[in-house]
Amino acid sequence: MKIHFHGAARTVTGSQHLLEINGRQVLLDCGMYQGPRAEAYQRNRSFGFDPAEVDAVILSHAHIDHSGNLPSLIKAGFTGPVYATQATAHLSNIMLIDAGHIQEADAHFVNKRRLREGLPLVEPLYTQEDAALVAQYFVPLDYNEEFEPAPGTTARLVEAGHILGSAAVSLDVRENGASTRLWFSGDIGRRGLPLMRDPELPEAVDYLIMECTYGDKPHRDPQMAYDELRAVVGRTLERKGKVIIPAFAVGRTQEIVYFLHQMFENRELPRVPVYVDSPLAVNASDVFRQHPECFDDETWEFIRAGKHRELLGFDRLTYTRSVEESKALNDRKDPMIIISASGMAETGRILHHLRNNIEDPKNTILIVSWQAPYTLGRRLADREKEVKIFGEVFPVRAEVATIGGLSAHAGQRFLIEYALEVKSQARQVFLVHGEPKAADMLREKLSEQGLDQVAYPERHEVVEVGG
Repeated sequence: MKIHFHGAARTVTGSQHLLEINGRQVLLDCGMYQGPRAEAYQRNRSFGFDPAEVDAVILSHAHIDHSGNLPSLIKAGFTGPVYATQATAHLSNIMLIDAGHIQEADAHFVNKRRLREGLPLVEPLYTQEDAALVAQYFVPLDYNEEFEPAPGTTARLVEAGHILGSAAVSLDVRENGASTRLWFSGDIGRRGLPLMRDPELPEAVDYLIMECTYGDKPHRDPQMAYDELRAVVGRTLERKGKVIIPAFAVGRTQEIVYFLHQMFENRELPRVPVYVDSPLAVNASDVFRQHPECFDDETWEFIRAGKHRELLGFDRLTYTRSVEESKALNDRKDPMIIISASGMAETGRILHHLRNNIEDPKNTILIVSWQAPYTLGRRLADREKEVKIFGEVFPVRAEVATIGGLSAHAGQRFLIEYALEVKSQARQVFLVHGEPKAADMLREKLSEQGLDQVAYPERHEVVEVGG
């Protein structure tokens, strides 16, 4: 068996790992590379392999850096099945169509400038129509249901605890008279996250392909994030202000809604209106409701206690779909909570809510996730005195608060525990989906624990294993 590390190698994006097994090719994830526009466009159009020769794809979860280049793969000739959990298949369908919309909008934006400069126009990486075609390739599976992606290979999807439907991939490979177990972690979640079941640890593994996003950083307890959220929202409502929360549409929005529902039920906050104002978040929340098989015991206890009118729904919560409903919130002066995308405040309806509320000191802008450099979210998190929104400069008079502890990725301590689970048997651990600093620190920590067979592959590196 050969492993080709084509994506998320020495970086955190564009997950793609190609396996050669018994003369067949199986692709683990088909993620979109996310980075500077020109570089991303080129990388996502140029695979390190021939898509027409790939026999099957196994998808760990729906995040775009793991699923987002499936439409391009199909456009380039792939015709095989895409194996995924039921929830991942469902969630991917809506996220890929949204990604297609973004690609079309991006191409339109770039082409306006290129037209002025007399340059050739560019095509979108793929369209919404291209993205919609992916649905017919999905083979939805239950967790731990066995399937055969290649001759001599039995695979199953195991709970990863990262987002709805996320999975690690366990493959038992029989090749040249030998049996080998390969385990691909996907993105590893955390214990104690709201809604999600805890990740399962690998077992009896010969080769482990493992993410290391936060290999250099421990995480705080999610309960601390709950307490901080309650404190920030509470003091804002006391001064009759609005709480404006930029949040990723999938995962983070649903976590915040769940936390707020608990706080209202426990009478920890006044029952003010809560609005989820993001079409993708609304659609994603619908998908969450349809997949209760993914919820943890705590969530089920909450449901059985009769505290849910419906999952991720309660009497003060409104999901806004139309532009008119969104605009109407701008005229409201009463205390409320608005959760809107994008999570880094770069695009989407959140920009309108920020523009209309950023100058009022009664209000709070609440940052609930990591913000990339140079984004509006990062400038707010860095407490800049003025920010530009839609080309206009606004003084930041609203309170800006940040909450850590909500990352859906495992921190350093759990990554160490995850890797050490295979210490007695593993012949090699391959670190992917992490920057060099994180990988180096994690390798050092694992070495201190006696696990030395840890590699950090280069992009397009090929490793032969098994036998």
